Amino acid sequence: MTTPFMLRALTELLLLAAICGPVSVFVFARRLSFVADALTHTVFPGVVIGFLFGGASGVFLGALAAGLLTAIGLTLLDRLPSDAATAVLLTSMFAVGVALVSRRTSYTSDLTAFLFGRILTVTMSQIVETAVLGVIVLASLAIGGRAFLFRTFDPAGAAAAGYRVARLDLWLNVIVALVVVAAVRAVGTVLVVALLVVPAAAARLVTARVIPMIVVATALTAGAGYLGLWLSWTASVDHGMRVTSASAVVLLLVAAYLVLLPLPSKGRRRDLVA
Repeated sequence: MTTPFMLRALTELLLLAAICGPVSVFVFARRLSFVADALTHTVFPGVVIGFLFGGASGVFLGALAAGLLTAIGLTLLDRLPSDAATAVLLTSMFAVGVALVSRRTSYTSDLTAFLFGRILTVTMSQIVETAVLGVIVLASLAIGGRAFLFRTFDPAGAAAAGYRVARLDLWLNVIVALVVVAAVRAVGTVLVVALLVVPAAAARLVTARVIPMIVVATALTAGAGYLGLWLSWTASVDHGMRVTSASAVVLLLVAAYLVLLPLPSKGRRRDLVA
């Protein structure tokens, strides 16, 4: 993998591993898998609108605007007794995105790119954008990590200690939205949810402590990124089998989870601890 486009793709995936690994642990701890899934789908119309008005360079701003608005909306909807409203928002926004992209003559190829990403076409400017978002995300986790965990394990205690629980929820939703924005062009809106759920789920089978979970989740994502690129390249070039890099990465993460699932684990026998 010494060609420039493969090196750029690998760099992008390693950057995503550095942010998706830690964030996935907080998503897992807070049981926000449905919220992460909703974000990936509601960002989709923003991606399409950004592309329609600004081409490839407009995707980032469109996804960012949609992601931030969705984070606010999901925080408000979380106060409702049922998650039906979130499901309605998810499906309706996704349908809007499909309706918009279906008006283009290149409907099939555009839809495939938006849903499943094009990691091999990533540019240096996109890598820089991902790196900037990564710094923001990791800095936010470093600043608010303890508060997020306090709110996760003892919401009533966090409120009694003076934390604004709603603000913490919004803060974490915005962080998840930024990760979705960073990853959406590389792996698409459909597969990005796997990067926010599977690494932590697999790491939880190894350990019950938060910091080791973050390390394991990040390492698994980075390893799956490297091997996924290599496998897709080998399958396509040496064997004439077209395998998308993003899907290979996700399948390797799922495979890691399945391999770890039957193994005896002390971490599985106790609750997640800080």
